Amino acid sequence: MLKKVKKSQSGPSWFEVILGAVLSAALGVVLGAAYMINKPVVKVASTPKDAAAGAVYLIEGTKSLNSSGVNEKRRAFVGGQSIEVDEGEVNSFLSGLAKPSSPPPAAAKPGDKSPPPAPEQKIVDLSSLNALIRNGRIQFSDTATVTLLGVSVPIIVQASGTFAKSGSQFEFDPDTIYVGGCPMQRMLFVRGWILKKLLFAQPLPSDVAAAWSKLADVSIDGSKLRLKAP
Repeated sequence: MLKKVKKSQSGPSWFEVILGAVLSAALGVVLGAAYMINKPVVKVASTPKDAAAGAVYLIEGTKSLNSSGVNEKRRAFVGGQSIEVDEGEVNSFLSGLAKPSSPPPAAAKPGDKSPPPAPEQKIVDLSSLNALIRNGRIQFSDTATVTLLGVSVPIIVQASGTFAKSGSQFEFDPDTIYVGGCPMQRMLFVRGWILKKLLFAQPLPSDVAAAWSKLADVSIDGSKLRLKAP
């Protein structure tokens, strides 16, 4: 009994104080990130000259209307040839990777005892990936619609950088990553998850992936992406 009284009089231990401080700091980081993520991202044709400090914008790349030319370059690439593509051709290819949206539930028929089951609601649903190539850099962007407790919130995800060799093949190496209005490039523990689950969730076709794994060089020259075969 005396020990309990002495402990209550002496106050919390150093361990308890430090643990409380760490938990408070972690909660502050989570709440701050949630606030920044929910900041609106404005889609523009070009960055405004009078852009407000801290504002986040998104410029999307164009899509090529020449689908036959895109298909010819894909065949050449898969066949082991070096190719050069612009953002329009990249986006035409990427649009073909997007999964079709889930069909609406079938209408109930007269005499049915129970209505048809509703399609399973995804927590994170992605749109078609978009590429923008400018000044020797490439930007990938997507809209992730997050649905929790029946409430859906669209969040723009974008990353900008170049390509670098990692192990035996080239990978996208971003130096800026934004989820909504929150910069994520320094958060080492989540940046890989963001790239894998929110940007590049859709895998490449097997023939394209095989040709990519053999590339001798990947470079960006102005507004062109150059893929050099071995």
